[in-house]
Amino acid sequence: MSNYLSKNVTVILILFCFVFINCAKKTEQKSEDISTNKPINKTATLEFKIKAKLGEGAIWNQKTEELYWVDIEGKTLNIYNPKTKTNKTLNTPTRIGTVVPYTKDEAVVALEDGIYSINLNSNALKLISDVEAKVTTNRFNDGKCDPNGNLWVGSMHYPQTLPNAKLYKVDPQGNATAMVDSVTISNGIVWTKDTKKMYYIDTPTGTIKSYDYDIKTSTITNEKNAVNVPESLGYPDGMTIDQDNLLWVGLWNGNGIAQFDPITGKLLQKIDVPAHNVTSCAFGGDNLDILYITTSTEDMTEEEQKKYPLAGSIFKVKPGAKGVPAYFFNETVR
Repeated sequence: MSNYLSKNVTVILILFCFVFINCAKKTEQKSEDISTNKPINKTATLEFKIKAKLGEGAIWNQKTEELYWVDIEGKTLNIYNPKTKTNKTLNTPTRIGTVVPYTKDEAVVALEDGIYSINLNSNALKLISDVEAKVTTNRFNDGKCDPNGNLWVGSMHYPQTLPNAKLYKVDPQGNATAMVDSVTISNGIVWTKDTKKMYYIDTPTGTIKSYDYDIKTSTITNEKNAVNVPESLGYPDGMTIDQDNLLWVGLWNGNGIAQFDPITGKLLQKIDVPAHNVTSCAFGGDNLDILYITTSTEDMTEEEQKKYPLAGSIFKVKPGAKGVPAYFFNETVR
């Protein structure tokens, strides 16, 4: 009888250990899944319906609580107010590559032949810098201000095939200095919250470069590849940064926004956008927790046009992150 009980106890113990080990493995696997931080893809929703040809340059003006953006091929500067759902449009004489906030009544824009301030009431333009005005094979594209209020703006090669463009730093006095050479399509540019790093995109390279940024001199050094964007995701376009220094990148030909960790180079998540060519994004709203997204109607097949009828519109999503306030022209954070 005692042997019988002993054998049964042994069997029970063996079964218990088997169940315990399997449960532990499942728990361990679950912990591993959580640790990889693979969130379910989110989908952006329509915020403002419009047929922009080439929506770009999204930036949130935290003082007026408005989204500034441009339609490059439509030759318009746009100011969208999410509270009233209205979009103010200002026509520009040539293609407009980007916009940054300046004063209460002015913004700074990059046109084909130079950098200008534009009066938001009268449309009047005032030249700040005519750098590259004589380079007829290039035009200006994306740009943003650094923590010292300088505009970093890049040019791009019209045919988009040769690295004949540059990234410039334009100070409030209009002095333009080439900071990065041999650029083809200058795009997204951001600074970390502590101002020690700058990230920059030259779209055809499929990479996001990192630089050490010196706030005392407004200069960059130590260029490195931070992120290599696989072609299967699309081509990296406009970019913004959140409070954790993670990058959010519009994907041309990629139907979405990608979030990257520039330290590890890893893709953290992708937000689906109902548009084929996603061009730029900016955190906005009262808490800087809404990601506003610009898109384009260009470079789409007939099938893609049917699939994405809202292309060209402004979209939004709450991705679970918060942005940092935008830097204004001629305004330092120090």
